[in-house]
Amino acid sequence: MLSDSFLLAIKNLKKRGIRSWLTVLGVFIGIAAVVSLISLSNGLQTAITGQFSGTLSTDVLVFQNAGTGFGPPGSTAVRKINQNDIDIIESVPGVKETIPRLIRMVKFEYNDIATFNYIASIPKDQEKVDMVNKVANLVIVKGNLLEAGDKGKVVLGDDFIKNSPYEKEIHVGSSITIQGKKFEVKGILKRGSSFQINSVILIPEDDLKDILNIGDEYDIVAIKIDNPDNAQQIADNIVRKIRKDRNEKVGEEDFTIQTPAQALQAVSTILGVIGIVVTGIAAISLIIGGIGIANTMFTSVLERTREIGVMKAIGAKNSNILSVFLIESGLLGLVGGIAGALFGLGAAYLLASVASQTLGINFPVTLSWPLLLGAIAFSFFIGLISGIIPAIKASRMNPVEALRK
Repeated sequence: MLSDSFLLAIKNLKKRGIRSWLTVLGVFIGIAAVVSLISLSNGLQTAITGQFSGTLSTDVLVFQNAGTGFGPPGSTAVRKINQNDIDIIESVPGVKETIPRLIRMVKFEYNDIATFNYIASIPKDQEKVDMVNKVANLVIVKGNLLEAGDKGKVVLGDDFIKNSPYEKEIHVGSSITIQGKKFEVKGILKRGSSFQINSVILIPEDDLKDILNIGDEYDIVAIKIDNPDNAQQIADNIVRKIRKDRNEKVGEEDFTIQTPAQALQAVSTILGVIGIVVTGIAAISLIIGGIGIANTMFTSVLERTREIGVMKAIGAKNSNILSVFLIESGLLGLVGGIAGALFGLGAAYLLASVASQTLGINFPVTLSWPLLLGAIAFSFFIGLISGIIPAIKASRMNPVEALRK
């Protein structure tokens, strides 16, 4: 009898043609939103993690003074880091090396076109230069990386080539102008997953201090430690010593020190909030689809009152009528779910591809079978739930009264 109910349900859905497809459309949109948004959310997580992969290392802490606005790390701080701060940090047990750096915004000119870009200094010591290249995962694609002792030379990120607004290609050996002073392009970096690396200007520390008239100050200090397992303890000791030197109270520090674990936790928190918002949007879409199914099934019950009466008159039980209407509503949800899942996945791949090309970052979307099967199963469940009340109403109809209508 179940197979008969199934065939009858399909026949009824075909009979209502356009209305059935419009009902399916509501579920289709909801499931497509669920699959595409969650897939893109997962891709976003990978993309954002990739943005930090060039600056996070398990044995490197980051020290900077509190900033006053948006800008490169440490560049908006009122109080700058000085050599005294660095000496204190180096005196803390467990600190292996400190790499102070300057990160500022500068006026960049080429082919009579000016833009504003952020610039980062390269240390004077070759060992520290090598460490920066390794931690930041700097790979050269043309020319060479900067070395200790270089003067009047810069290395540029890939955006200066791929997304150049200068109407003339910059190449190794090109003469560019920074803050009114001429420099030679020594190398071009290979494109990476971080937009920070792709758009950076790397310059020797002395040259940057010269063009911006900078004295004894730095924006950020990378601190290499001897044991990653002691990262938090070393960070706490640095905070204690700097606080004492600056005569500051606990909780009123004008500086921060970040461990790799703290940085990843901050990223995870942001992504968690994004995930909640995405899930909420998708849930609203599914609720709308469920309401559409319920509305269609209620209308179907009203239109088929006489048919229900005939079925009961020839011996159909309440359970038979109930199963027919539940199968119909379940099929509406299932068909909408399958179509929506496939469309949503395709849309996610398309949008991720556009985002990767437009933003220049790695924005991967992977096929998740649990997500696809879960979305389809949930759409079927939504269909059943939405059809329960109309199905119960149909099954409880009095056959005599139904035939009179």
